[in-house]
Amino acid sequence: MLALARRFGEDEEKWGLAGLLHDIDYEKVKEDLSRHSLLGAEMLGEFGLGEDICCAVKVHNEAHGILPQTLMEKALFVTDPLTGLIVAATLVLPSKRIKDLTVESVLNRFKEKAFARGADREIIQKCQEMLGLGLEDFVKISLEPMQGISEDIGL
Repeated sequence: MLALARRFGEDEEKWGLAGLLHDIDYEKVKEDLSRHSLLGAEMLGEFGLGEDICCAVKVHNEAHGILPQTLMEKALFVTDPLTGLIVAATLVLPSKRIKDLTVESVLNRFKEKAFARGADREIIQKCQEMLGLGLEDFVKISLEPMQGISEDIGL
């Protein structure tokens, strides 16, 4: 999210917080995912985070059928499944190190429908219409920052 904020000249702190906190409610709702992101948005509002961050968090869960409107909402919506795909692609590498993952490898895994089924390819592909980014550029913009914090994310 930080890299996308930079790319679009947006507020990196807000976008970074949205990316970092978008699953804040997961441990509380993992048995009832119909509440996921709704509770998270509510929690973030109670913590005093801005409405824009709360809305992005709420909208990122496609199960609610709320269409993303703002650029930050669209970015979080399409980035969430892509980061899941990137993590899954890392974990099947012999080294299990994200620094060894390439954009080409992610794109190849993207084409494998049976691989990381939870990473919704239709949503990821909306990077073109929602962000004006081709899939390859979007993967690169997402992968490189994750590689830069590989130790922090345990990959």
